[in-house]
Amino acid sequence: MDAAWPALERHDAGGWTLRAAGGVTQRANSIWPRSLTAGQSGDDLPGLLRKARAWYRRRRLPVIFQLFDNPAASALHDLLDAEGFTRQSETLVMTRSATTDPFPDAAPATAATGLSPVELSSVPSPDWLRVWWDVDGRGGEDALATARAILEGCPSLYALVRDANGKAAAVGRLALPNGTRHGGLYCMATLPDARRRGFGTAIMRALLQAGVEQGVADFWLLVTAANQGAQALYAQAGFREAGRYLYRQERPRRAPAGC
Repeated sequence: MDAAWPALERHDAGGWTLRAAGGVTQRANSIWPRSLTAGQSGDDLPGLLRKARAWYRRRRLPVIFQLFDNPAASALHDLLDAEGFTRQSETLVMTRSATTDPFPDAAPATAATGLSPVELSSVPSPDWLRVWWDVDGRGGEDALATARAILEGCPSLYALVRDANGKAAAVGRLALPNGTRHGGLYCMATLPDARRRGFGTAIMRALLQAGVEQGVADFWLLVTAANQGAQALYAQAGFREAGRYLYRQERPRRAPAGC
């Protein structure tokens, strides 16, 4: 998952990986505590947090952790609770096998749905980027350029479907980290006026099939806990919850009042 969404800047510190990408996406601008045994001897955890704060302060970024909510992370959660870090963006990790579960059924192409053949590419086209950014993007062209650099930091397949008028309507991405047989579905996005036509299902089916042809044995995807509609769609496609993580973000500190 880390390789599928690589930060542009990384620094390893005591079992934590500090990641930064100009503030574009929480995932690429958060701390991944890849070793939860690091710093568990009492005073080490606060020391690691001090170093992390200094690293992010130099980049004018908030301190954010991407952290699973499980017993192994309890000591770090306790420290972040004491430091007043917020809890936000709870996310499900859903997985499925490439061989034992059926592919989602493809919707039939009709004049009403306007479903066209899925276009697959190894790079995100301008149409692909525009659909994804219009649905999920935060920021202007500079932020989009950073986001594109993140996407292209991992070998991937990009899927796009057009409506009956030839307009790009829905997109998705299958990340294929080097050296693994795992594939991650990302950037599943459909423009508001193109929803409920089967476009998302067509994108997912095409990417799953392409992944199998690439030798992928298992797939994963990430979906927010609040997005129950998407969870239902993914469950129908054979995905099951395998874990959850959330983001812990430091609250802004106010400057002292007075002159």
